[in-house]
Amino acid sequence: MEPIKIDTVQEKLDSFLNKDVYIHIETTNGAYASHFDQQSYNVGAYVRNASVTFNQAKIVGEGPAYRVGLKMEKGWIYAEGLTDWTMHEEEKMLMAGHDREGRLMVALQISETPFDY
Repeated sequence: MEPIKIDTVQEKLDSFLNKDVYIHIETTNGAYASHFDQQSYNVGAYVRNASVTFNQAKIVGEGPAYRVGLKMEKGWIYAEGLTDWTMHEEEKMLMAGHDREGRLMVALQISETPFDY
């Protein structure tokens, strides 16, 4: 993965406009958050292989963390705190946000083919 370059990522997001795509999105503060700090809660969300079509995609922010929003006919998907990105298997776009220790905090993937389980 490499740090997000906003123009490059925007161009890639636009390549998925108005196509049937699969989304993977997850967020977590780590499975052991409450183990290390008893006043915190373990939180997370996970959606894999949601089939969507978005007609607008926008990346915003001034770095090092960015927000990506995908506008669908009847709603939005967005992920905030994204810091890095890459193309996986040449067709799957992976964007992720990592904390200072390199732990995954948020991920958003877009692909024209379903993700493996």
